Parts: sequence; C-alpha cells; structure tokens
Amino acid sequence: MKKGRDLVLKTLLSSNFKTVATIHTKRNMHSDSSNRYSFNPSLQWNPEVQQYFINAYGIHHFSRISTSLTRPSRYSCIRVNTLNSTTHAVVEKLRALINESLSSSEEFEQSEFEANPLKESSHDADGSVSKCQIPGLDHVLFVWGSGPHNIEYEFRHDQSPPKEVIVSRKCAEAVLRGAQVYVPGVVACSAHVEEGETVAVSVAVEQQGSDGGWGIGMTRGTVLQGPQTDPYHFERSGLYIGQGTAMLSRAGMFRVSEGVGVDMKNRVYKLPSFHKVLEGEIFLQNLPSIVAAHALDPQRGERILDMCAAPGGKTTAIAILMKDEGEIIATDRSHNKVLDIQKLAAEMGLTCIKPRKLDALKSVCQINEFDMSTGPCCSDANNGVTNHVSGSPNLQVDTISSIVTERPKTNTVEENGKDVKADDKAYVSKADIRKNMRRMRNGPGRNQRLVAKVDSSKGFPPDSFDRVLLDAPCSALGLRPRLFAGEETVESLRKHAKYQRKMFDQAVQLARPGGVIVYSTCTINPGENEALVRYALDKYKYLSLAPQHPRIGGPGLIGRFEFPDGYAEEWLRPGEEDLVQRFDPSSPLDTIGFFIAKFAVGSKDA
Repeated sequence: MKKGRDLVLKTLLSSNFKTVATIHTKRNMHSDSSNRYSFNPSLQWNPEVQQYFINAYGIHHFSRISTSLTRPSRYSCIRVNTLNSTTHAVVEKLRALINESLSSSEEFEQSEFEANPLKESSHDADGSVSKCQIPGLDHVLFVWGSGPHNIEYEFRHDQSPPKEVIVSRKCAEAVLRGAQVYVPGVVACSAHVEEGETVAVSVAVEQQGSDGGWGIGMTRGTVLQGPQTDPYHFERSGLYIGQGTAMLSRAGMFRVSEGVGVDMKNRVYKLPSFHKVLEGEIFLQNLPSIVAAHALDPQRGERILDMCAAPGGKTTAIAILMKDEGEIIATDRSHNKVLDIQKLAAEMGLTCIKPRKLDALKSVCQINEFDMSTGPCCSDANNGVTNHVSGSPNLQVDTISSIVTERPKTNTVEENGKDVKADDKAYVSKADIRKNMRRMRNGPGRNQRLVAKVDSSKGFPPDSFDRVLLDAPCSALGLRPRLFAGEETVESLRKHAKYQRKMFDQAVQLARPGGVIVYSTCTINPGENEALVRYALDKYKYLSLAPQHPRIGGPGLIGRFEFPDGYAEEWLRPGEEDLVQRFDPSSPLDTIGFFIAKFAVGSKDA
C-alpha cells in the first residue's frame, strides 16, 4: 500500500514541476484555439513544499486547495462603518450604483455559486447584494459576482488571431478581482495596436530558468507575434483573463507611466470594483479578517494593541466594535504604512486609533526606558520628547526650509593652535551656488518636498494592554487569486515561522493577566498556524486556547510532520482542533485561506 502511495506521489511531483512552457507546448499539440484562449491556470509548487502540504491535507484535498487559490472568490465582502451609516442605507446605495453601472443590455448574472452557505442564508430578493445572516455579523454585506465565463475572442482557424496584450502576474490578479489594466502592468503588446481596438488580455506567469531563478522570460515592451512561431505563443495558452478596449496605442502604453491601458469589457470573472465608492461608509475586507476582529471581542474603554496593523482594516473594525471609545495603538515598522493607517482612520472618522511607527520585534520596552511620570506614551524616536496622543489622527506636515547661500557664523575656529575669528559670512562654494540655482529653477527634489510625519514609539511596558491582535506577516499562501507560488521553499516557510514566534513572544509580554491575544495569518501553511499554537501553549503554561465567536471556519490540523532533514513540526493535539478557526479556500464558503487562534492569558506568577 505504501509503495503504491509513494508511486502516486512521485508521479504527481514529476508531472507538476516542469516548466510552464513545456507543459503548454505538449497541451497545445493536441488542442485547438478554444483551449488556447481560455483561463485554466495551475500553480507550480516547490516539490518539497508540495510534499509537505500533501502530507498535511491529503493529495486530493491539496489539489482542490491549489486549484481554488488560482481563482478569486466570487463575491466581495464589505464591512459597513456603522458609526457613519447603517447597513440598510448602504445596501440601497450599492444596489443603485450597481444598477446604474449596468447598461440596458446587461443583467446581473446569477452564477453557479448558489451552493455557498453565505448566499443561501440571504433573504434578499435582489441577488446582487445580500446581508450576512451570521449572528454578530449583521454589518457585513456580500456583493456577488459571477464566473468563470467563456470568452468569445471571435477567432476562427481561417482568420488572423486577435491582437493581444500581456500583463504582469500582479496586474492580472488585480484584474481577476475587478480592476482595470493600468499601464504599469502591461508587459507586452501586439504590433500596431491602436487606441479603441479590441485586444485579448493574457498574463505572463513566472517560470523557472536554468539557473534556478524565476522570471517571466520577456522584457517590458516585447512585440507579440500572432502565429505559433512567436516564441511566447505557448506561454500564454490557458492564461487569458478576458477581452478589453485599448485606451492607448501600443506606443502610448509604453510611453506613459500611469493611467488605464486596457478597459476590460469581457472578463473571465465579473466582480464589481469599489475604487473610491462610499468612502468612509464601507470598507472592502475579506470575511475571515472581519471574523478575526470579532474574535478579539474588544470592549469599550479598553486599551488594545494591533501589531503589524497596516493598512488598518482590522484596526478600524476593532474601533467600530468599541464604538470609538477606548484606545487602539496601531503599529507598523513602515513609515508609509503608518500613514495608510492614519489616512483610513481619518476617512472613517475614528479618533481612538493612535498609529505608531514601531518594529513588532521591539514592541516591549525596557523598564528604564519607560517614563513612569507620563504613563505608557510613545516617544519620538528623533528627539526623545514624549508626545501625548491627540484625539485626531490628522496628518502633521513638516516643511523643510530651503537652503540659503549665506548664513551668519559667529563661532571661532582653531588655526595652527590659535583661535581665529571666522568671517561674518560662511564661505559658499560655486558648486553649492549652482546647486541652489538649479533647485530654484526646477523646484525641490524628492527628499525636500513636504514630508508627512508619523509618531514613533520605543515600545511599551509589559502587561500594558487588555487585548493584543497579532495579524502576523506570513507567506500569504492563502491569498487569492494567486497565479504563482513556486518561489516559496521549505527553508523560507521555516523563516516565516521563526519570525512569527519572536513577534508572538512580544505579544505575550504586553498582554496583561486576564487579557486576550488573537493570532491570525492569511496562509495555508501549518508551520505558521498550528505549529505556532503548539509553540505558544508549550512555552507559556499560563496561556490557553479560548472559544471564538462567531465561529464559521473549520477545525485546525492535528498531528506532526518530520522533514527529510530530521526537523519535526508539532501541530495541534486532539481536543484543540475545534478551538481554532481554519478557513479553507476550497470550502463552500469560498474565502481566502486564513487561520485564527485566540488565547486567554492567565496569571503569569503561577
């Protein structure tokens, strides 16, 4: 039996890890244009990673997960800002916007997605927008799309093939979620494409080269040829994401740096776009992320830490659950990401959120760095002055003064052992004068423009938060649609897990006894999920898994895995699997892959 199973695994691994070009070449030897102009992607995995996931999920289950990851969820999940609007009001506005965007010849298409329990639970007659019926999630809406659709490219064997545009993988993943094709995402284009022409849009997926590296095998600006003699002909087979209208000529697409390159008219998956729609009233967010904020169960007046909080989706969800009463410290180590949190909080009218620049691995400050007279405030990393948090998340702008050619100078300098009084004016070189003249003519450079300031923190004292959310940076192998996964290795997955343990160690120190820690990731990797739970429970005896509400995800994984190098990874033990939530992208819920664990913090003196 084992010999037969090993043979199946060996066959699967050997067949799945050839280059995309080779696979497509063989497929197209026995296929027609209808197969070529289709969307039928398959994920390439590192062989050792695939073996690991097959062990965790089983060969058939992992195959379903891998396929589901290449497709988008066929609905958009929206969280209503109940402090600014009501669910009913938002439903009416969304329905009006959707009906307005449809032409007279279009109708909302009901997809085969009727089996989804989220859709079945809706009592709304209008199928495009439905209210979530899960207890506690009455502020969540689902806007339904449809797909996959067969696209008619109007191409017969006796005709010339359609003109084409190839886009980058990241651009294609955004298009599958409802976005347009913007010019930075255009990689290649047929010759003589003119504005207004219809083009077929396909995606360039990374392939592994002879050196072991990954790349798309073409440079930006490549000219596509129609016949099979085109060296990129087979690469595109099965990777067509739809049809659209060129908004620029071929030359224009590679000349400008921004704007829409192709207006997508006919898509494999039809999902609405929410770009700048009802800003401040709604937030587009994956369902498991909303559940993670609810699992934290924040209460009014509490002090909460959201580690790695950018872009602020869960932070604002927590603030709304608290009715904007209390204090949420939202940290991220990136200056620009902290600005994103500030912007979102301001947009949604939330004042209890205090964004701070802070490396999650340095969240706990030493006691001698903590100013007991001011309490747990954040310190400015530049000057050490304590900044008491204001009630508004508005940005502060620091204007950098221009450089002058002359400046007073009254100090003395030492020359040959004697003090010599300096000139009244400082010497300015001709190079400085020329530089300043260029600046006056061309305007300030990038580093001298208005810079938005963010408050920095040196960390917080132990036991200073009622609740801590750690939505940890991870391998993101649960996000969808995903058209590429080959770069992750067993070693890289272990590095993610090691990094997450260090961040969790910080979270444990900051949560007070009697408090709560919620840990979440957007990956299907057990090493970053169940293995972290095992680590936490074994190392910190005062931690225990706590029930989560609402609970709509599936159970966690029980068992262990021993890698070929002898490294053993322990997962959950019997009885623990139902105290975590694992969201499976191949389940009827049709969500991203996600994991949530909730810990109750007991007495640390025990």
